[in-house]
Amino acid sequence: MKKQKTAIIWDLDGTLWDSCDTVAAAWNDWCRANGVDQVFTPDDCRRCCGKTLPQIAEAIFPGKDRAWAEAVVNSCCDAECIPLAAHGGLLYPGEEELLPRLHERYFMAVVSNCGLGYIEAFFSGNQTGGYFDDYENAVRTAKTKGENIRLVMERNGIERAIYVGDTMGDCEAARAAGIPFLHAAYGFGSVPDAPAVHAFSEIPAAIEKMLP
Repeated sequence: MKKQKTAIIWDLDGTLWDSCDTVAAAWNDWCRANGVDQVFTPDDCRRCCGKTLPQIAEAIFPGKDRAWAEAVVNSCCDAECIPLAAHGGLLYPGEEELLPRLHERYFMAVVSNCGLGYIEAFFSGNQTGGYFDDYENAVRTAKTKGENIRLVMERNGIERAIYVGDTMGDCEAARAAGIPFLHAAYGFGSVPDAPAVHAFSEIPAAIEKMLP
């Protein structure tokens, strides 16, 4: 039976998928077509995950004109959504089987610092949209991740929730929202001393323990 007022709120990159091979290729294609002398690897993109778009622009174009750098990053992010929406990204082992089972029991939402269209690309490209009841991103609201977690909870009447993510920033966002955090240690980041899972298959038991 679904626990209507109990939610799992998810980070996206490093938690629900790894899209970085496709993202790097899309960024490189856009830069080459537009005369930007920059080449990205999938690991470059992984290091950007969890950051807001202005933070990404500062990280990959340090010292460059801020407006130019942000415009390039925004264009690259638009470009990545096209192949991702068509073909998806890499899901983690066991995820396809477990998402519908988790959705049977919990309200499910995605909250990410990504740009417009990126979460939607995850839903369409990997056929996962039916397992999530809401989503939010930093560009649409101009709010922090912690504020967006709280926003999703408030507009859906969520009484209890847990945030699942892979970085220290995710942990801090959960803390700011006043909810427990579960570290997806199979992802891209390190979060010392947080409750952790090392494979997607461990998530249901961990959540049952933290939100009985």
